[in-house]
Amino acid sequence: QAQLVESGGGSVQPGGSLTLVCTFSGGTIGPYVVNWYRQVPGNERERVATSGIGSTYYIDAVKGRFTTYRDVGKNTVYLQMNNLTPEDTAVYYCNRPTGNHWGPGTQVTVSS
Repeated sequence: QAQLVESGGGSVQPGGSLTLVCTFSGGTIGPYVVNWYRQVPGNERERVATSGIGSTYYIDAVKGRFTTYRDVGKNTVYLQMNNLTPEDTAVYYCNRPTGNHWGPGTQVTVSS
């Protein structure tokens, strides 16, 4: 059974950094788009970044601070998050649209 699992979340102070890791098992991420979403309780799940094949996408709110990249050999996609702000606090999910695979999410909390 193919599945995604996120890790790397945690609590940091404003201005800090975290790198989220999305590992895919039972399949491959190689040729597929992988999205990063985040969700705050009471709000819609929001796509923040996409790792495509040779391309990436970021929403304006994270552009210049977040970077997504992949290691195909490790079946892993990363979301490096720098200069975090309290507005980045959310549960972060990775998603492979092909097959509609979602991870369980990892909490990111930014506070002083």
